[in-house]
Amino acid sequence: MATTRPTPPDRPYHHGDLRRAIMSAALEAIAAEGPAALSLRDLARRAGVSHAAPAHHFKDRTGLLTAIAAEGHELLADTLRRAGDLREAGVRYVRFAREHPAHFQVMFSPQLLRPDDVELVTAQALSGAALQDAVAQVPDRDRGVETRLAGVAAWSLAHGFATLLLAHNLDDALGGGDPEETFRELATTLFRPGGDADAP
Repeated sequence: MATTRPTPPDRPYHHGDLRRAIMSAALEAIAAEGPAALSLRDLARRAGVSHAAPAHHFKDRTGLLTAIAAEGHELLADTLRRAGDLREAGVRYVRFAREHPAHFQVMFSPQLLRPDDVELVTAQALSGAALQDAVAQVPDRDRGVETRLAGVAAWSLAHGFATLLLAHNLDDALGGGDPEETFRELATTLFRPGGDADAP
C-alpha cells in the first residue's frame, strides 16, 4: 500500500523564539538601511516566516520599532548601571551606540514610536535614572551645576558624540584614535573646568 507523504509547508518551521527572530531581522535591516526602509513583509522574508507573523507579535511597524526602542533603553540602562563613575557611564553610552547602532537609531526617533507604550515608558525611565544616578555621584565642586542640568550636559555630550561618531562625522577629527579614550578626555574637561585632566 502506498504511503501518503505529508505536503511540505510553504515556509520552514521556525524553531525557537519567533518574536526574537523577527526583532533580530529588523535590527539587521535597520543597521543596513535605516528604520525608514523597514517593512513587515520584508522582515517576514528575512526571518523565513509567514507574512502574518510580524503583525501577530507586534501588530504593526510602529509596534515593532517601539519594542526595539524599549529593548534598547533596557540594554542602555544595564550598561550605565555597571559604570564606576559618570565619565565611564559616558564611555559606556558611546560604546552602546557603537555596538547597537540599530537600537540607537530607533530609541531617539520618537516620530517612529508609540510614546504611551508601557514597556517603552518604563525602559526610558530606567535608562534616564541610570544616567541621573551616575551624575549624582559627582561631587558638587566638580559638577559645576545642579544635578538636573548636569544630567542634561552629560547626556548631550555622550549622545552628541555618539551620533556624530556613527555618522562618521568625527573620522577626521579623531585621526584614527580610540573614540572611547577621546570621550574620556572630553568628559573630564566638561566636569572639571580648568581642573586636573588626570584626576580620577
